[in-house]
Amino acid sequence: MTDSAFVVVRPGALTTVQDLGRVGHAHLGVPRSGALDQPAHRLANRLVGNAEGAATLETTLTGCAVRLRRPATVAVTGAPCPVTVDGRPVAWGAAVRVPSGALLEAGAAAHGVRSYVAFDGGVEAERVLGSRATDVLSGLGPAPLADGAVLRLGRPRGPVPAVDGVPHRGVAPELVLPVVLGPRDDWFTPAGLRTLSTGDFRVAAASNRIGLRTEGPSLERARDGELASEGMALGALQVPPDGRPVLFLADHPTTGGYPVVGVVPERYLAAAAQAAPGTPVRFAPLVRVSWGPPAGRTVPDGG
Repeated sequence: MTDSAFVVVRPGALTTVQDLGRVGHAHLGVPRSGALDQPAHRLANRLVGNAEGAATLETTLTGCAVRLRRPATVAVTGAPCPVTVDGRPVAWGAAVRVPSGALLEAGAAAHGVRSYVAFDGGVEAERVLGSRATDVLSGLGPAPLADGAVLRLGRPRGPVPAVDGVPHRGVAPELVLPVVLGPRDDWFTPAGLRTLSTGDFRVAAASNRIGLRTEGPSLERARDGELASEGMALGALQVPPDGRPVLFLADHPTTGGYPVVGVVPERYLAAAAQAAPGTPVRFAPLVRVSWGPPAGRTVPDGG
C-alpha cells in the first residue's frame, strides 16, 4: 500500500536496504550480505520495537532523506549524524515520532561511514533467498535507493520500548584488527608477515561493501603464481598481486584465487564497516591455527 510507505527525496552516496543477510547459500555462490555494522542495525530496530532482523536503511557517508506517507517511529544509529524532521533537529540514537508527510533526513556522518535508519514495522522489500538485503556484488535484493523511489513499510509490532539512553562504542582514530593467520600465510616471507603486523596501512577510498581495501606497503610473497579458486570466508584477508591486503566484508565473493594470509574474527568487522578512508589500520596477527584440508582432499599448490 502506498499510504504505508516512504518516498526517497535524497538517496545519498549509497543507501541500501539491509537486514541480517541471507545465510546458508555460499555453496550457490551467494554471500551473506546484510548490514555491515550489525550491532548498529540491531540497535536501531530495538529502539523502534522491531525484531532485530527487520530491514533498515544503511547509508554511506552522506546520509539520505525520505518523506513519510504514514506516521512512523524512526531511529538512526551507527555513524553519528545530524537528524532532522522538516528541517528541525531531533535526537540521533533515539526513537523519534515522525508525522505523515514529514521529511526525515539523516545527514552526513560526523564520524564513521554508515548510519542505520529503522522504521517501526521495517522496510517491506521483496525477500530473495529469505532476505531483503541488497547485495552490491551479485545484484540480489532491492536496488540501491534512487530519487523518487517508493518503498513500503511493514505493520508496526506494538508499543515502542521506553529507553533512557543507548550504548555507542564511538569511532576509534585507528582501526585495530586481530588476524588469525592462515590458511595461506606460508605464501608470504617472514619479512612479508612482519610487514603485516608493523606496516603503516590506511583505509583506501576504493573500499566498499565487498571489501575494505588498504593503502600502504606490499606483503612480500614467498611463492609465485596463484591458487586454484577456493572458498572465501567473511573476514578473509586476501592479498591480491599488488601485495596490499583486502578485508572481505558482507558482499564478498564466495571463492577466489589470491592467497588469504589470515581471517579477521567477525566480531571486529563492525568497526571495519565504520572506518572512513584514510583511517590508519593496524593488523595484529594471532597464533596460527590448523587449516588442514578434509581427509582425502589435496590442496592445490597454485604454482
